[in-house]
Amino acid sequence: MYKFQPKLSIGLPVYNGEKFLQESLDSLLNQTFADFELIISDNASTDNTEEICRNYAAQDQRIYYYRHDTNIGCAHNFNRVLELSKSEYFKWAAYDDLHAPDFISKCMQVLEKNPDYILCHSHTSFIDEQGTPLQNYNINLNTNSAKLQVRFNELLTKHLCYQMYGVIRKSALRKIPPMGGYGNADGILLLRLGMVGQFYEIPEYLFFARSHPQQSLSMFFPNYLSFTNNNSRYSLDKLPNFYDYSVWFDSANKGKILFPHWRILKEYLLSISQSSLSLNEQLLCYFNLGKKLSGNESLLIKDLWMAAKILLSQKLATIKAAKAQVSSHYSGIN
Repeated sequence: MYKFQPKLSIGLPVYNGEKFLQESLDSLLNQTFADFELIISDNASTDNTEEICRNYAAQDQRIYYYRHDTNIGCAHNFNRVLELSKSEYFKWAAYDDLHAPDFISKCMQVLEKNPDYILCHSHTSFIDEQGTPLQNYNINLNTNSAKLQVRFNELLTKHLCYQMYGVIRKSALRKIPPMGGYGNADGILLLRLGMVGQFYEIPEYLFFARSHPQQSLSMFFPNYLSFTNNNSRYSLDKLPNFYDYSVWFDSANKGKILFPHWRILKEYLLSISQSSLSLNEQLLCYFNLGKKLSGNESLLIKDLWMAAKILLSQKLATIKAAKAQVSSHYSGIN
């Protein structure tokens, strides 16, 4: 019996995506490159996402639809579509973004001809809810450098992680840990991929990132559209809210005391220490990390201050509840 073995797997994690999902699916299904499977993992949507996906799956045998009974968080859902894939190449897709018809074809051509490249993506342009162009995303990183320490340094730069939606060799993804449940988890994943091999950016605008109020960037990084050029200078008040991002990536973090900036620092350090880099390469990466983080020490202090405030608030709430219980007890006696 013939078993479909596609060249590429597209993984589309989604939660309540009814507003833009059909347009995004059409954008993928109308690609000039057709040798792919499309894996949709529905994170317990409460809108019409399930109906839309099942209708599309009934019409196209390349589509596989899976649904979770409960919301497992963004990171677990992103990892799930990768786990379900069975191809040589892999690509994540979002329910709201669009692709030019030849996006995948051009990415595949680059990767097939150049074994040194492990990820291929294109220039990115922003569109609004109606699909009208807003502006271009002009943070260009030198991730095609043959020097690992250069790629590491480049991916430490503040960027919006749109390389995630390029085409990736799955053999490279197998060499790194899955996406974690903490703030900047997508950035850490890209950093680790960059330590495995080179990226190539097609100098054409073939990927269209939709900007709208329901997306995580708009909710946790409201100034992100002003953060789209190669100016490496930025202010700390323009950084994303990594506290809320930690819960978005992993819903199990809700209500916990978090140290998101300490966690990011830890993951940076682990990326270096657990790699197969030479001692000289590791030292260069540590040096680059120190330079990039210089001046951001206040973020680590902020984590400690917020944790102290939460602990104090919890302690005061416990004392207040105990006093109320004692007062109630004596009132009953009287």
